[in-house]
Amino acid sequence: MWKTVIGTGLALFVASPVLAQDVNLPAQLSWTAYDTGTSGFNQVVAFGQALKTKLNVDLRVIPGSNDIARMTPVKTGRVQISANGIGTYWSQEGLDVFAAKDWGPQKVRLLFTVNAANAIAAAVAGDVGVKDYKDLKGKRVGWVVGSAALNGNMEAMLAFGGLTWKDVQKVEFPGYGAMWKGMVNNHVDAAIASTISGVTKELEVSPRGIVWPRTPHNDEAGWQRVWKVAPYYQKHMATEGTGGISKEKPYEGPNYPYPIVMAYDTLEAELVYNTVKAAHLYYANYKDGAPGADGWDVKRQEIKWVLPYHEGAVRYYKEIGVWKAEHEAHNTAILQRQGVLLAAWEAFKASNPADEAFAKDWPKARAAALIKAGMDPVWSE
Repeated sequence: MWKTVIGTGLALFVASPVLAQDVNLPAQLSWTAYDTGTSGFNQVVAFGQALKTKLNVDLRVIPGSNDIARMTPVKTGRVQISANGIGTYWSQEGLDVFAAKDWGPQKVRLLFTVNAANAIAAAVAGDVGVKDYKDLKGKRVGWVVGSAALNGNMEAMLAFGGLTWKDVQKVEFPGYGAMWKGMVNNHVDAAIASTISGVTKELEVSPRGIVWPRTPHNDEAGWQRVWKVAPYYQKHMATEGTGGISKEKPYEGPNYPYPIVMAYDTLEAELVYNTVKAAHLYYANYKDGAPGADGWDVKRQEIKWVLPYHEGAVRYYKEIGVWKAEHEAHNTAILQRQGVLLAAWEAFKASNPADEAFAKDWPKARAAALIKAGMDPVWSE
């Protein structure tokens, strides 16, 4: 199993003369993000306000209700960057909604990751009597059409409780925002979110209330089930969130970076370099602008993770002294993985499979190619 561990972020960085240089960005930038009201959307808005104040740069934030909606504008070049979720990882792997003829493995690149004091887990309405994830059996659980990230995360939380989608009532929604309206309106009982997401506050103050079931870190069997479904998750003590989560009452839960600020390999290195530089230099101007924005601190970057960094980001991290030989080796390994995945995809398409074979047979071809290359397929089919 390919597990990831977040928590080895950069404790120190070395300042250099680069910090005194100007940041050069175009007058207008366009990003996608999760729906309005989400923590990711709000954080990007806060960053955009800092760009406006410091550089007179306008950052347009386009909300997207699912992974495809957020990534399509980036893929087609209509926007430069996305403050995306873990769907970025699924796109690299070419699985779930990305196991389709017009998608497949994507050459995605990180600018930076956001590691805050929140957790990303399944919230449960307080009026359904759920204390642990195993109690979700038979309950109504939210499923977002076209969102590998949200649905994979929920599957992981169900797995912690020894459940699968077959054990619950799957309630489909067209987007994240619609699912959370469903939570407030009593159309569904559980949904994935960040503990600091604005939508969870609506549920908290509603007659239903909100509960965050724990994923105890000493429950090794439960965590092994989580990692089998979602290897990007890690154990985390959250100190910010709804439902009474605080430094005094931390939440023993799961987490991974969010948002994941990403682009494609084709985005100009100079633009990426200056965007990452601006996020670092103007951190003080936006870190208090939205819940979780303090997680944009360069000292919290998790460079050795499951996705590779863009060459423009690497250039900046090298200049400020945080990019080491170990990071270069790890990044190269992930890029090699992308190469194996892309080659396998092209070979699979060349076999002229029927449309229904993409979702059915591609995962098998993918796993076989990774195993042949000596890499962990994570999912074997």
